[in-house]
Amino acid sequence: MTSDALPLPDFDHLPLGNLAEHVRPLDRDQLQTLLDHERGHGDRLPVVQVLTSRIAALDAGAEPTGTVPEHLPEVQQGTTSPGVTPATSGPVVNPPSHGDPTNPAQPR
Repeated sequence: MTSDALPLPDFDHLPLGNLAEHVRPLDRDQLQTLLDHERGHGDRLPVVQVLTSRIAALDAGAEPTGTVPEHLPEVQQGTTSPGVTPATSGPVVNPPSHGDPTNPAQPR
């Protein structure tokens, strides 16, 4: 199954801290789909634990609550670090002296 066909958009890129709230509206079949996908791809233990815990809660009588978001605000497409701009980035880092032959501090 492709990532586009999953019950949650951008599931593979969803931050772990927000996973529990995003899976709350899903039913058992949708959770099982995510769990099967996760075990077949990343098999990340914390993600598997959240999904199996929610499945167990549904099996014990819990009900899906909320709505599945159309898009996930935590995931910004096309950026690796949301919110980082030249104005907010750190200072330029100089190369170490052992890699710069013009550095007078380097032994010859």
